[in-house]
Amino acid sequence: MSQIKKINHVAIVVRDIDESLKFWETTLGLKLHHIEDVPSQASKVAFIPVGDSEIELVQPTTEDSGMAAYLEKRGEGLHHLCIEVDDIEAKIQELKDVGVRLINETPQVLPGRKMAFIHPKSASGVLVELYEITAEE
Repeated sequence: MSQIKKINHVAIVVRDIDESLKFWETTLGLKLHHIEDVPSQASKVAFIPVGDSEIELVQPTTEDSGMAAYLEKRGEGLHHLCIEVDDIEAKIQELKDVGVRLINETPQVLPGRKMAFIHPKSASGVLVELYEITAEE
């Protein structure tokens, strides 16, 4: 049985990372770790550590991406909650076995991590990302 390790991050979709950082850094006093382009997700992401987790500010980099459509339809705000697990394949199978609706039935593999999404209809309206760290980043 796969174990849940922690909340890895909370992702917030924003129109402008630099503008949004003013609140997180100046108002709250949090420190930006780095900003990364993520071409596979058509986005730019700011990583802000908070204890053992992170806040990720996600800005779409193309107008035709899923994230851009989400932003256009719903506006800025919470996009998803990310739960880190020790074995993503096992967790996906466990969820399938109990009838949880998944967006990804196999994980996407990116450098240093694997990820898959649970459909919001199975999680009280919240998009949940499963995340497994596979190598040191």
